[in-house]
Amino acid sequence: MDFLGAHSPEMLPGNRKLPEGVIEAPHGTTIVAATFPGGVVLAGDRRATMGNMIAQRDIEKVFPADEYSAVGIAGTAGLAVEMVKLFQLELEHFEKVEGATLSLEGKANRLSTMIRSNLGMAMQGLAVVPLFAGYDEGKEKGRIFSYDVTGGRSEEHGYAATGSGSIFARGSMKKLYRPDLTEEQATTLVVQALYDAADDDSATGGPDLYRHIYPIVTVITDEGFRRLSEDESQALARSVTDRRLEQPDGPRAALL
Repeated sequence: MDFLGAHSPEMLPGNRKLPEGVIEAPHGTTIVAATFPGGVVLAGDRRATMGNMIAQRDIEKVFPADEYSAVGIAGTAGLAVEMVKLFQLELEHFEKVEGATLSLEGKANRLSTMIRSNLGMAMQGLAVVPLFAGYDEGKEKGRIFSYDVTGGRSEEHGYAATGSGSIFARGSMKKLYRPDLTEEQATTLVVQALYDAADDDSATGGPDLYRHIYPIVTVITDEGFRRLSEDESQALARSVTDRRLEQPDGPRAALL
């Protein structure tokens, strides 16, 4: 990023000149994350919208940043994907130069700087607001970081969501999350949250059983980054939708 800024600053996402008038660009939402003992789950729906139109039904919004971290993108899809690719390259470059990986805290700070560099675009409606999650090898646990359009960074505890459906996804996770969730329960939790978000937010796409389009679910533990296979995602999505036949509004939190 520093190299581009010195030699070809016009190539940085935040420095590009925009055409006059209103810009219609695909936007991606919603991203959710939840921690469990030994790791963290990061997931996203597959819909991208452009105004009131569905621009794409099977967009990918969750990407590995490196072996022990991942980024979920919300906001302007094109800029977000470009930012993620640059972020991946920066982490790889640091590892090759220093001979060691950047700490999870350092990765989160670096992503914050990159988001801040896009502030000009964000002020014109082309914001990128990702969710960053990873396994902290030093603290031996999963951690989640959320951002605002200015690059402000906050560490979330337990669960987090970003994007247009985040308010509904967060409400869903708030009633179901427990610190002692297993990995399987955590993956089910995030799919439940995405289902609830899609139920109330038109920009969020739920599991599409007819087109075989399911949420992207990733798990990061001390063994590294792993994306659930198509069969695993399908089984998870079908189990959630089947249970919704009996409980359309989803499971209820247990009362004490």
